[in-house]
Amino acid sequence: MSTTPSRPPAHVRQEPQRAVAPERPDRPDRPDRPERPDRVPYALVPRRRPRWAMRAATTLSVVVLASAGIGHAVVSSLDADITRVDPFKDMKNRPRPGHGMNVLLVGTDGRDRISAQERQRYRLGGQPCHCTDTMMIVHLSQDRERASVVSLPRDSYTEVPALVDPATGRQRPAHPVKLNAAYAEGGPNLTVRMVENMTHLKIDHYLEVDFTSFMRTVDVLGGVQVCTTEPLKDGYTGLDLPAGNHRLTGGQALQYVRSRHVDGAGDLGRMKRQQRFLAALIERATSSRVLLNPMRFRDVTRAVLGSVRADKGFHTDELLDLGRAMRNFSPSSSEFTTVPIAQPAFAVKGLGSTVKWDEAKAEELFGALREDRPLAVRKPAAKQPDGRRDRPVTVEVPPRQIRVQVENGTSTAGLGRRVDSALAAAGFRTTAAPVDSRERGVKRTVVVYDPRWDRSARSLAAALPGSELRAAPGQGPTLRVIAGADSHEVRKVEAEDPARQAAAVVRGDEVTCS
Repeated sequence: MSTTPSRPPAHVRQEPQRAVAPERPDRPDRPDRPERPDRVPYALVPRRRPRWAMRAATTLSVVVLASAGIGHAVVSSLDADITRVDPFKDMKNRPRPGHGMNVLLVGTDGRDRISAQERQRYRLGGQPCHCTDTMMIVHLSQDRERASVVSLPRDSYTEVPALVDPATGRQRPAHPVKLNAAYAEGGPNLTVRMVENMTHLKIDHYLEVDFTSFMRTVDVLGGVQVCTTEPLKDGYTGLDLPAGNHRLTGGQALQYVRSRHVDGAGDLGRMKRQQRFLAALIERATSSRVLLNPMRFRDVTRAVLGSVRADKGFHTDELLDLGRAMRNFSPSSSEFTTVPIAQPAFAVKGLGSTVKWDEAKAEELFGALREDRPLAVRKPAAKQPDGRRDRPVTVEVPPRQIRVQVENGTSTAGLGRRVDSALAAAGFRTTAAPVDSRERGVKRTVVVYDPRWDRSARSLAAALPGSELRAAPGQGPTLRVIAGADSHEVRKVEAEDPARQAAAVVRGDEVTCS
């Protein structure tokens, strides 16, 4: 589509009132296509060399956005913006192909690509680990009427086989690692190899998306709506959402999908929120009129493709072909789950706490994908946002196993005793002897904990909405609560394996807002 007053190409003029890409069977191959002097390249966003793949949700949005079928000319000009990688180089003894298409979506920690101002605003301090921060397998059914999304915990226990280091030429012995470390050791190639070894599922395509493109895509779409019946507050990411419906901007969406300290489920809870956001992103992309506007569609596509890293066989042509087949795609066409977990805190010498899969149930899950079967066949249930007030919050450690010393960090007389009594009523083992804290004028309630009891700390913090977690090495098993002036609410919590909850299959229309 030309931006100059000159006569637009015929393939754009055929159906000016319809958002459908016309068929072009006589289109020459792109390498032989002549240059058009009247074409002005789009340059809304400076190209950045992609190093970060944010939360995988953005990449799936490429497929969804293509469903508008605006036209080949709008998208194909951006093909050159996609940086190519070869994740399948020299791979042998790969799993047999199944039915449908499997896309591995990864997000690598590349906060160094974000401006200093954005890092400060969205709490992106610290050093990047140059590893995959998020990983999902998206299975698109052969009839292109269903998408199954499986989250793979970044701390999943696995073992790298003996390999020759391509940089040094030396043999590296087999050794255990967390799944997210495979990227640091061998890039996309080792990452795909490890995922195929663990799932016995052949990966057809590999995609990464840059950190900044996630925020830009959300902003170009006009924001994405999420809902929660409980406040979501995380001092690490800066997320602070009261109960209710919220339309998140790109930066706020980034905080939402990064947060791990809003409940007692840790990284498993974060993956569930990522899945919720992905469902909401699909709903926004498919229901809004943004996709019917060629210029807006171009802007959204540019925001994504301008920072994508993809395998050499995944082009915009493939995206458009998928898009034409997925015009009726909607949240109800998608389903989400996390790989079944046997041990969420499997201790490994030299690695610390890892996540060990339930091999039998995982094989059943990935077998369904190989055979192109839905993960769940059931009627859509009632929508369930991030929490419900009529049910206790799920945590990893039972309250009766958590010993707590309450301190009053304010000048309000009797506050410590009230918080102590409320925690005891919720089942925690309080000392029943609250004291005044040395810290005075505390505004936000703080949970002080020894890192060796971090799971207990997360469970306690879940009972204190909006509280801050503060590590204190050497403190011992008794956790300290410094009551602040901001909130004195104590929620009921109950121990339930977060891994079991995470492995539940939900459909997109079950987790999006009304």
